[in-house]
Amino acid sequence: MSEHFIGLATIICLGIAAQWLAWRVHVPSILLLLLTGFVVGPITGWLRPDQLMGNLLFPVVSIAVAIILFEGGLSLQLSELKTGGRVIRNLTSVGALVTWVICTLAAHWASGLSWGLATLFGAIMVVTGPTVILPLLRHVRPSPKVGSILKWEGIVIDPIGASLAVIVFEVLHSAGYQHAFTAIILGVVKTVVVGGGVGLFAAWLMVILLKRHAIPDFLDSAVTLLMVVTVLGVANVLQHEAGLLAVTAMGVALANQSQVSVKHIIEFKENLRVLLISSLFVLLAARVSWADLTGLGWGDAFFLAAMLIVARPLSVLVSTVRSDLSWRECAFLAWMAPRGIVAASVASIFALDLVEAGHAEAARLVPLTFLVIVGTVTLYGLTAMPVARWLGVAQANPQGVLFVGAQTWARSIAQALQDDGFEVMLVDTNLEHVSAARMDGLPAWYGSILSDHAEAEIELSGLGRALAVTPNREVNSLAAVHMSEVFGRHEIYQLQASTEEHARVESTPRHLRGRILFGYDVSHDSLNDLFAKGAVVKRTKLSEEFGHDDFNEHWGEQVVPLFVKSEDGKLTVVTASTNFEPTAGQTLFSIVLPSNDDLQQHASADKAPGQGDEAGDAKKVS
Repeated sequence: MSEHFIGLATIICLGIAAQWLAWRVHVPSILLLLLTGFVVGPITGWLRPDQLMGNLLFPVVSIAVAIILFEGGLSLQLSELKTGGRVIRNLTSVGALVTWVICTLAAHWASGLSWGLATLFGAIMVVTGPTVILPLLRHVRPSPKVGSILKWEGIVIDPIGASLAVIVFEVLHSAGYQHAFTAIILGVVKTVVVGGGVGLFAAWLMVILLKRHAIPDFLDSAVTLLMVVTVLGVANVLQHEAGLLAVTAMGVALANQSQVSVKHIIEFKENLRVLLISSLFVLLAARVSWADLTGLGWGDAFFLAAMLIVARPLSVLVSTVRSDLSWRECAFLAWMAPRGIVAASVASIFALDLVEAGHAEAARLVPLTFLVIVGTVTLYGLTAMPVARWLGVAQANPQGVLFVGAQTWARSIAQALQDDGFEVMLVDTNLEHVSAARMDGLPAWYGSILSDHAEAEIELSGLGRALAVTPNREVNSLAAVHMSEVFGRHEIYQLQASTEEHARVESTPRHLRGRILFGYDVSHDSLNDLFAKGAVVKRTKLSEEFGHDDFNEHWGEQVVPLFVKSEDGKLTVVTASTNFEPTAGQTLFSIVLPSNDDLQQHASADKAPGQGDEAGDAKKVS
């Protein structure tokens, strides 16, 4: 009993530790998870998953994969299909077929697998995987069109590829080749009908239960988890391995209905996904034997090369014919197809069943799959960002600012940033504010940042942080929580509440509000007062001759520092907790209250911005 407990606890601890270390050293987390699994498994022999979990190993893996795919389905918005729907359809149909054929040929000719196993392995390699795609997309943050295509493909292709592999497996295992084509077509139809039907029915039932408040709030996530496991089991009983498609369909249906909110369910599943992915990769990698790893040869390396430079580019080529994607966007799509946990789990399950059925050669499926996972994750994980930058479909460490609120002084701050080369976007529910922003040449979106479709419709390319500056503190806090999923909690900021609300805001949990903007004494009301008196936004490049102290002495006590731009172009937001001391060579953005003499001097002088304080660029509020 103690050995089993220690083993399970070790898997969880090592998985989470590897995730944290990957975050610290900025490498794809799956690489460290796989390395950890190889070290504790085949290299040292310390962890033996088959002995640890016995017959429960693959049922547990199946349930975990189902939860991961359900959570992925919850992230899909049908509105994203307006721009990339045709390409997504092609990638998950004709593109999947191209990948299957090429991987089958390469597996037979390069890796030496029999035609039957090569066909099965080619079907397994159709999947890409949200466990790898989604973290890479959060890191790269490509253009919305490319990002939505990759996200949809990575989630939808998994149940399709897994179901295809199941059908091929059944043909190999029992039916033989005489009726293979008929069996495959019939199997696909049955899987789609059963999986889709069960998933949609479960989503409809969940909506009814939530709408009628038949489930208490504290059980919402638990009942949803129960429903996912039930859907997986029922669909698999009705049609072998249709459960993955069923849970994905259930997630998509729940995410796109408008009758009840599933936000709290999504948050729970996201946290659970991290735990499951961390544990599964360590667990499955530990199952690989040392002999399997050392038995890989040059032919297997050629198979991997064929996947990377033939299968994926050709699949994207035939899927994007006559689409509105640019060649740069198509090239990036062709350079993003990492394999993840679904490929590993499906290959592990089938290999075990086939070996037990007398197909000894099937033991090679697992090390080959992990070769593909390690190879694709390493290549794409290390090159996705520079390739995206080279192709112009993403920015590294984007420095732009999203303003939640487009009132007059917010537009002035945004204008100063835009004039300095930073991307900006303003969001407001006040049509007059949005219209005024657009008249000033500022990109603006009319609507609520809290709406379900805001994230899909707002152009986030080039933006790296969000500033909630509306006069409503509740909206600011909700916006901070909402946008933390996009930018990360460390890049979410909100204005301090007014004096009378300060005590109430301080009692709000920190995870429900952003970092305090500009200072504890800077609120929406105080900024309104400053700009009503004629305040302006200035950009000042500090120098050895005119430093920060000189700037403060010149402008007096009513200076509100906003941002600091370093010499390499990195923007830092000034917060209440910032140790603020800009140095020579940096550019200071601030709000100042100029005297009449200052305004006259600025109006009469033709000076280039960035050459000392007097030449700083001022933006007068109209």
